[in-house]
Amino acid sequence: MKLSANSLLLIPTFNEALNIRSLIAGIKLRFPLLQILVIDDSSSDGTAEIVNELIFSDNKISLLSRAEKTGLGNAYRAGFAWGMSKDFQYFIEMDADHSHRVEDLERLLEVADKYDLTIGSRWIKGGQIIGWAKHREILSRFGSGYSRVVLGLDVRDCTSGFRVFSRRALESIDLENLESNGYGFQVETLYRAHEAGLSVGEVPITFVERREGVSKMHSGIVFEAMWNVSKFGFFRLLSKFKSKRIL
Repeated sequence: MKLSANSLLLIPTFNEALNIRSLIAGIKLRFPLLQILVIDDSSSDGTAEIVNELIFSDNKISLLSRAEKTGLGNAYRAGFAWGMSKDFQYFIEMDADHSHRVEDLERLLEVADKYDLTIGSRWIKGGQIIGWAKHREILSRFGSGYSRVVLGLDVRDCTSGFRVFSRRALESIDLENLESNGYGFQVETLYRAHEAGLSVGEVPITFVERREGVSKMHSGIVFEAMWNVSKFGFFRLLSKFKSKRIL
C-alpha cells in the first residue's frame, strides 16, 4: 500500500516521555508523510508537552489529550473517532515504547490494502520476540491460543497490538459497543472482524521489550481479557447450539 494522506498512525500514551520523541523521530525519518495522532491519557511526566513541541514544527503530528486514564480500548476508540471524522481510510495501531519496530511498520503497510485487518504477528514463521522472560512468552502464547480455540479464530497472534484497520473494518465492528478496555480490546476487535466476515492477514514482526519506562500490564488487564474471551466463547457456542436445534 502506498502511504498517502488517507493513513493515520495512532499511538496511545501514558507516561511515555522517555520514548515518544525518539519513536516519532524514527517514524518521520522513514515515513515523513504519515499522519500521526498521539492519544495521551493525562500523563504526568510531560509526554503531552513533548508532543506539543513536535507539533510546532510538523503539521503531520497531532495530539488528542484525554482527561484521565480509562484504558487502551477507550483510547483507541477516541483515536478512531478522531480519524473517522477526518476521512482517513487506514488506521494503524502502534505502541509508544519501541516494542513495535518502525521497520516492521513498512511490512504491514505493504500488504494492508489486501486485508480489512492486517496484524503484526509474533507467532507465525519469521516472527519473534526479544528481551522477554519465558513466563511472559508462555502467557502471551496461551492467551492467543485460548482465544483462537474458544472464539474459532484462524489467527496465530490474537493479542498483537501492532495492526492496520481499514475504514471498512472499523465501520463493521461496532466500536461504540466493544466491552474490553485493556489488551483484550485487541482480541475483541479481531473477533468482531471475524464475525463480520472480514479478511484478516498476518505479517511476521520482531517484538522487542520496551526501551524505557515500565509496562502498563497488570493482573486486572489479564483477567478482563480472559473473562471476556470466555464470555464471547460461551455465547458463540450457545448460538451454534440454538441454530442446530432450529434445524
